[in-house]
Amino acid sequence: MVKKYKIDKLLIFYIILFFIISITSIYSASMYLSPTLGNLPLKQILWYVAGALIIYFIMKKGNKFFYKYAWYIYLTNIVLLFGLLFFAPSINGSKCWYIINGIGSFQPSEFMKISLILMLASTINYFHKRKRKPSLKDEFILILEVIIITLIPSILTFLEPDTGAVIIYLIISLFMLFISGIKIFWFILFGTIILLLGGSFLYLYFLKQDIFISIFGSNFFYRMDRILNWKSGSGMQLENSLVAIGSSYLLGHGFNNTPIYFPEAGTDFIFTVYSSNFGLLGTIILLIIILLFNFKIISTGIETVNRIDKYLIAGIIGIFLYQQIQNIGMTIGLLPITGITLPFISYGGSSLLSYMILIGLILNAYNSKNKKI
Repeated sequence: MVKKYKIDKLLIFYIILFFIISITSIYSASMYLSPTLGNLPLKQILWYVAGALIIYFIMKKGNKFFYKYAWYIYLTNIVLLFGLLFFAPSINGSKCWYIINGIGSFQPSEFMKISLILMLASTINYFHKRKRKPSLKDEFILILEVIIITLIPSILTFLEPDTGAVIIYLIISLFMLFISGIKIFWFILFGTIILLLGGSFLYLYFLKQDIFISIFGSNFFYRMDRILNWKSGSGMQLENSLVAIGSSYLLGHGFNNTPIYFPEAGTDFIFTVYSSNFGLLGTIILLIIILLFNFKIISTGIETVNRIDKYLIAGIIGIFLYQQIQNIGMTIGLLPITGITLPFISYGGSSLLSYMILIGLILNAYNSKNKKI
């Protein structure tokens, strides 16, 4: 029962800090957001409340319940991703969201990350239960299973298109395989194959563009052009982001005083809003909180005696690390702009609820770290 549950108070403390930073930043970004979006700070508060209730539900059920039904959760999300291609409206050229009247939008790819982690954790754990001393052939079969499980949602998500989510799926798989205990030989082999395929891909893209377009299509070519040539661009969004951050100095322009407009201020570029408001000092504080939050999750994974929870936490930390680095990097011009949000800070119902689900699973792993399940 929940009353016997051992709460990781430090992890909850970090989530509370993220909540305060999120609401403060979204409120400050509101001056540049369309009134038709409604009261986003209030909506974010409600999403946090809904997330807390979800955490309570996950705590009552325990991770064993979700591992047991991982296959059904995975299939449900596959169906939802498939349905997007036929029933979702096209928004900015993408079919990534179901629109629910009176509530808002629902993005299945956010929840696909969770079901993918659960499915892979269960698959890898079952493999080690069956194979105490796996051979190279056994490990190859496991890798094929992981590739198939990851490839199906990756293809469906790529067709939306949502390249950022596909990258996250791949990172989840790599992180989980890395701690799965398979031989280092496979990572050397994969690295070599990726270098060869990546080199061939870039050769066609830069030097044989006609062949590239005939193979992959013009739409994919322009998507790659946006990603690979981001440094040569001078888009208003990035330029204004750099101006807002660069002019904030040590203490910033002050709360609710974002000096310049840039699109997606409440979502993709929420870090810019926060940094411009609170300056270098505030930014350093936020980065320290993020690092401590990450270390807390990693320590939970190290301390747990449950191998399946270790796989779970590896996938979760892969999500958080990638999104944190990608989001912050793109707002300061170090990485291409890909539409990746900053976990727990950016506005978004689907994304925030998915993160809160992950927190619930981590809390369960913490509570059972000395108990085998």
